[in-house]
Amino acid sequence: MLKIAVFCLLLSLLTMFYQAGTEDDEKPIGELIERFMDAWNRHDVHAFATVFSEDADFTNWRGMGATGRSKIEEFHAALFATIFRNSHLGFTDSKIRFIRADVAAVDVRWEMTGALDAQANPMPDRRGLLNFVMSKNAGQWQIIVMHNLDLTALPPLSN
Repeated sequence: MLKIAVFCLLLSLLTMFYQAGTEDDEKPIGELIERFMDAWNRHDVHAFATVFSEDADFTNWRGMGATGRSKIEEFHAALFATIFRNSHLGFTDSKIRFIRADVAAVDVRWEMTGALDAQANPMPDRRGLLNFVMSKNAGQWQIIVMHNLDLTALPPLSN
């Protein structure tokens, strides 16, 4: 009976460890967010797309989206050449929740300056929330789902 109890305890602890993710994974996830922001700010659509998995889903704040890395790249190509060509994207805060050791939900608060409207007029600065589902595949973290919320019209959130 004692052996069964010890086995169940060890199994529970291993399961909790496996599902919790580790602090070691927080650093590469943070680096992935940095690569996302850096590619955006260089307006490098190919580098931007590489942070997504091959079968990723992307949805912008207007509800428009693309599925697959190549379609996400194609979706952003015209935007980086026009309304976002002078934009700068930064983040103010992020939160990581490990769903499993190889899956994380990541929220990133963003701020954007330098965007243009369709007539090439400067737009007001914007802020919002990126919500990512990331997975670790072959030791590398990638975005598998991304949703973008524009919070500009709402009052700032207090943490």
